[in-house]
Amino acid sequence: MNYKRVTVFAGHYGSGKTNVAVNYALALKAFERNVSIADLDIVNPYFRTKDSADVLEKGGIRLISSAYAGSNIDIPALPPEIYSVVRDKSFHAVMDVGGDDRGATALGRYVPYLLAENDFEMLFVVNMYRPLTADPKSAFDNMREIEAACGARFTSVVNNSNLGAETTAEDVLASVPYAEKISALSGIPIKMNAVRKDIAAELGGKIENIFPISLHVYGFMN
Repeated sequence: MNYKRVTVFAGHYGSGKTNVAVNYALALKAFERNVSIADLDIVNPYFRTKDSADVLEKGGIRLISSAYAGSNIDIPALPPEIYSVVRDKSFHAVMDVGGDDRGATALGRYVPYLLAENDFEMLFVVNMYRPLTADPKSAFDNMREIEAACGARFTSVVNNSNLGAETTAEDVLASVPYAEKISALSGIPIKMNAVRKDIAAELGGKIENIFPISLHVYGFMN
């Protein structure tokens, strides 16, 4: 898999972007010495990258998040350290963006730096099994809303369609046409199909670009 210096994950509520972002950062660490992950989610205080702080620390990954993340204090504030993602070129970084256009607005302040460096990709995480993005057109509309809010275009799609711990290989297979339709509507490729590690072997040879992932603390769908 090819890695850019900065990888941005965004998508609708419940798409599973945070879990995919954490897994991606852990995978990236196998290839890069310095890896950081920044939590830009000012929309949902309940499921945050910080919930995986122990996993990330054990993996040697720097976590940048609000001091209020994971607390019962809901303050939409981002730490100034997030600017290190776009300024410190010695780190490869993952950015976990809050759901929908409101969350993407927070990303907008960093987009000029990302565009200037031109070494980033922005991945749209989709989940067919979430009500508000159950059809490709709804997911595509959400994609465009996020792009308009942050001022950057997505570069590829991540199919993370799942039913949490109940997900079967058949559920994942059934989601492939859905992801392909989103790809066709947007004109961008499917970068990966995120699949729980214990069912990934069942899908070998049936789906391309499988990205095996683990569940971290808060579950697969958050």
